[in-house]
Amino acid sequence: MSVNAVAHLNFHGQARAALEFYQSVFGGQTTIATYGDFGMPAALPDATKVVFGQIIAGNGFRVMAYDVPGDDAPVTQGVPTTRRENGTTLTREAFFLSVRGETVEEVGALWDRLLDGAAVIEAFGPAQWAPAFGMLRDRFGITWILDVAAEYVEA
Repeated sequence: MSVNAVAHLNFHGQARAALEFYQSVFGGQTTIATYGDFGMPAALPDATKVVFGQIIAGNGFRVMAYDVPGDDAPVTQGVPTTRRENGTTLTREAFFLSVRGETVEEVGALWDRLLDGAAVIEAFGPAQWAPAFGMLRDRFGITWILDVAAEYVEA
């Protein structure tokens, strides 16, 4: 038996734009079906919204998304809270997506593409636990952690 966990992101009218953006960053095949494709009358406001969307890339990247029917108000993916501690701003998120690669070059290229319209939480660069690490919140409100895999060494 094989099991895969795949992030499924919820949007209000932005799922198509998010999927297209993520496909431009990570590559892969995008599948998008609308409520209209599943039989909703075209005259209804939600008919063009995404009822099923996914990206599957050969590099292992996979994500799903859809538009919650109804109001087009932005979805709060996770309400971040911040506090200052010892001169550092700490952010708590409900969740984030983690992307890990093997080299600084490959992960850095993904970071550069995700930066378009993003807010940097922690700049991409060397970290104590990895050759490179960074955290950002993209233009759709999704928080991403990107890092380079490193062998764990017990202290």
